[in-house]
Amino acid sequence: MVTEDRSPVATPTKPGDSPGLRVRIDQDSCTGDGLCVQYAPSVFEFDIDGLAYVKNSDGELQTTPGTHVPVPLPLLTEIRDAAEQCPGTCIYVEHPDGTLEVGGPQE
Repeated sequence: MVTEDRSPVATPTKPGDSPGLRVRIDQDSCTGDGLCVQYAPSVFEFDIDGLAYVKNSDGELQTTPGTHVPVPLPLLTEIRDAAEQCPGTCIYVEHPDGTLEVGGPQE
């Protein structure tokens, strides 16, 4: 039985967003290196705590733990690269059912 992930999503999918992918950051694993902010500053940003968070399509920082935002299609490569290169392995690019596309700790 497949269960749907009910983690918070900051905004519904808008035109230009991937209908099947969303991204989140696990702040408990974030090292604050900032690669994600360099790769996709319109999606990732530091908060005053020195950790990275995702931003919704309106640019609002999403500080609720586990919040996902839709992946903007024009930034798909940059977001994938950020997830793959993150030293804290804290970026998760996931499908709506919660299956991992890229990122997170690699086994």
